[in-house]
Amino acid sequence: MLAKQSKKNMEIYNNESTKAHKEFEKLLNNHSSKSKVEEGKVVEGKISKITEKYIFLYIENLKSEPVLDINELKSIGMSEKIKIGQSIPVLIEHLEDRNGEVLVSASKAQKIKGWDVLVKAYEKNEPIVGKIKSKCKGGVIVEHLDTGSLMFCPGSQISDKPLKNIDHLINEPQKFALIKLDKIRGNACVSRRHIINSIKKEDKAKIIEKYKVGTVIKDAVVKGYSSFGCFFDVNSELDVLVHLQEISYSRVNHPDEIFNIGDKHDLLVISVDNEKLQVSCSIKQLSPDPFEHISNYELNTKYKFKIVKIMDFGVFCELEPGLTSLLHSSEISWSKKNPPIKKIFKIGDEVQCVITEIDKEKRRIIISHRLTIENPYDKLEKNCPVGSEVEGTVSSMNDYAIYVNLLGFDIDAFLHSNDLTYAKNGSEELKNYKKGDKLKVKVLEIKKDQQKVRVGLRQMKTDPMDYFKNKKVNDAITVKVINSDNKVLNVKPEGCEMEFQIKKSQIAINQEDARPSRFVGGERIDVAISELDLEKRKVSLSIKLLEEIQNKEAVSKFSSPLSGKNLPFSALSDKLKKKKNKKKEE
Repeated sequence: MLAKQSKKNMEIYNNESTKAHKEFEKLLNNHSSKSKVEEGKVVEGKISKITEKYIFLYIENLKSEPVLDINELKSIGMSEKIKIGQSIPVLIEHLEDRNGEVLVSASKAQKIKGWDVLVKAYEKNEPIVGKIKSKCKGGVIVEHLDTGSLMFCPGSQISDKPLKNIDHLINEPQKFALIKLDKIRGNACVSRRHIINSIKKEDKAKIIEKYKVGTVIKDAVVKGYSSFGCFFDVNSELDVLVHLQEISYSRVNHPDEIFNIGDKHDLLVISVDNEKLQVSCSIKQLSPDPFEHISNYELNTKYKFKIVKIMDFGVFCELEPGLTSLLHSSEISWSKKNPPIKKIFKIGDEVQCVITEIDKEKRRIIISHRLTIENPYDKLEKNCPVGSEVEGTVSSMNDYAIYVNLLGFDIDAFLHSNDLTYAKNGSEELKNYKKGDKLKVKVLEIKKDQQKVRVGLRQMKTDPMDYFKNKKVNDAITVKVINSDNKVLNVKPEGCEMEFQIKKSQIAINQEDARPSRFVGGERIDVAISELDLEKRKVSLSIKLLEEIQNKEAVSKFSSPLSGKNLPFSALSDKLKKKKNKKKEE
């Protein structure tokens, strides 16, 4: 009986046209559609119950009700949806955990939905609207207004120019461009600078349309420069470049040799690139090439130059538009190697210079200002030759010399400390002078080729070494004791301005008497000259030597060849000798 019934049922289901088959198929389809709740999918859950900490959700086709933490909804800004019957999108993380419960997440669902929106915007290259929420290391955090997704904006992408303060941009809705998406990590990187540049690019394209090749731009302002050219601001709407080769017909190593920030110049448009939105200009093409008629200028002839730029190493002078040359600091003055250029000249001054060289191939001229004035070294040699006396003022000093500016010649002459005085130590004497002191000195040496002059102050007085001209070694002289210490005795010869030192070892023959403290100062004593070299200006004095000389003279003057033989000892010795001789004979 059962076999017959089973066979009958099989026939019913095998027959697709029967009513029973169609009902069974419908049941299978309904069951299949209702069971499409899978892990990793975002589904809608309806709030069925709310407690102090948790929310219970009803999700169709789930055996149990998933639970959400209320704080999770508050943290993602969905606190207004915490109402019974309200639907909330959640992510099915696990259909059954260890406890048999379903794990869901509202924050992850929001992130996934937001990520899908960001991916679509990135693929279509569309901007998104967000607002800066907070600062972080290296940039700021941006919140997507539509989905609440958080994105990172690097500091370099906040604006097209450096900003010291971005507080005015925080919490302000604005457009951002998606520049990078990391699908694995789920990170998004955005740029506000990209949006600003795209807006400026559209505006810049309209501005560039106004400029054509051959247009002359008036009063463009120097904005900045680099090693390859100079940038100008045109009407506060466009930056244009003048390449290094288009600045001047003369050779220019760097734009700062010609321009100052803020200078105004006329420019000639020589090219326009509508794709790169760039305009190139020229300054030199506004005037004819001066090197085409450079032969009109002669060497060693004076010409007026206009100062256009002042540098530490010289000034740039313009002979005519497009023809500029460097007046080096070494060619400004005969006497000063490093003259105070900024105190001597100012921009716009006219200065006379001589052209010393013209190089057509290198498109360069060399000029000199000092050749237009008389060489002060020639003037000094002519008017005050070596041996002449000249007045001057102390212009500077160092540890070993004074520099004297000779009046009427603008020359700083060298006065060594050794040429300050005969009587004292030169280094000590140097301390008695200061800048501004007036001196009368004697010209000792003039070297025109080296631009050097040496003068002396002590040469203005009688040389105290003349005192020793008629004297020689071993001569006795009278000196006056100045003072003494434990090592030396300071004395001064009568009739001489120089002071000398007598060492302790040269005070007396007897060591007990060789004490400088024997003298208190003011005594007049005789000494002997132990060393004398007029060329080296070296003199040594000795009391001991004088004693030795005097003793020797006394012995030679008052002693006799027979001295000592009249003593009784001499007769006794003679008798003893005779006795010895007799014994030998016997």
